[in-house]
Amino acid sequence: MNFVNAGHLLVVGTPIGNLSDLSPRAREALAAADLIAAEDTRRTGLLLQHLGLKKPFLSYQKFNESSREATILERLRSGQTIALVTDGGMPGISDPGERIIRAARRESLPVEIIPGPSAVLHALVASGLPSLPFYFGGFLPPKPGPRKRELLAAAERGHTSVYFESPHRIVRTLTEAAELLPSGARIAVCRELTKKFEEVFVGTPAEAAAKFGENTRGEITLVISPLG
Repeated sequence: MNFVNAGHLLVVGTPIGNLSDLSPRAREALAAADLIAAEDTRRTGLLLQHLGLKKPFLSYQKFNESSREATILERLRSGQTIALVTDGGMPGISDPGERIIRAARRESLPVEIIPGPSAVLHALVASGLPSLPFYFGGFLPPKPGPRKRELLAAAERGHTSVYFESPHRIVRTLTEAAELLPSGARIAVCRELTKKFEEVFVGTPAEAAAKFGENTRGEITLVISPLG
């Protein structure tokens, strides 16, 4: 497998928790890169240490996507191979990446996707809730008004919805879900996916609200089916 052709942007899916989930192809891509554009250089540094690799980094996250675009494009034009990674999962899915991929496509620079783990698909499959069709809404809004409107939209959508949620807001969100969703709806709270303490709870919104308290920690994906 050859990743060393000039000017490649390699969009690399990385583990969402368990480092053993990194594919051999993803490791080859990281090894071939001249530079790694990383959402969190410290977290990606731990991944590279696990792989026995050393590479130069460029910070690439939501607060500097715009300013980094010119730098990355110039390096690609000069023939460098750049691997784009996020904290975990696929770049561009509720994570930085979409902007630079679009810019590289616009200039006809080669873009290669190396697929990897996805918290969205993992949670959807693990929930056992109806999977087709489904809607992914990224992170639920942090403010109460927009969040409640989004939960109401999930109730009215007629098919399964998937969201990310912060552990700091999960109690409020589940309380609101119990108030706003149909009593027969089903909700899956998927926490710490692929990690040692992975948890997938499936029940009614009221049952979920009763189970999870203020001490809930970890990365959380919610799967909501209004139809039960």
